Amino acid sequence: MPNIVALFVAALVPMIIGFIWYNPKVFGTAWMKVADMTEEKMQGANMLVIFGVSYILSFFAAVALNSLVVHQGHVFSILLDEPGFGDPSSEIGMYFADFMEKFGDNYRTFRHGIIHGIFAGITLALPVLGINALFERKGFKYIAINAGYWIVTFALMGGIICAWK
Repeated sequence: MPNIVALFVAALVPMIIGFIWYNPKVFGTAWMKVADMTEEKMQGANMLVIFGVSYILSFFAAVALNSLVVHQGHVFSILLDEPGFGDPSSEIGMYFADFMEKFGDNYRTFRHGIIHGIFAGITLALPVLGINALFERKGFKYIAINAGYWIVTFALMGGIICAWK
């Protein structure tokens, strides 16, 4: 079962990293240039809606990352339909409890979550952003700035989710 508090905290990471990553002193100026973004375009936005919807979408990303960084959930999903699974005194219930007691904390570290977060960024975020950018006629720099942001963001989100038991 996912740790809901960890998911809500991890969902804050994209905004925190975004404030840093897209700051003019980091990649903000370069991003504005390659994204054809201007100060005028940025002024006309409803930031409350943007941040609110972004947080909800970030929570969805955290939920997806949970299944990639916490391996114990896979055991739960494999055994879920077995007769007696919901009964802790059943054979399968005792097997599951014993398994979780022995192996429940395996690979539940910040470092392990970072590794899987980086992998998710490279294999999920990069291809999606790259394909969109190609059709939008954006260049390598645009892809690198945005994919780099998501790789770092997913790494930190994965670390938080995996380590928070």
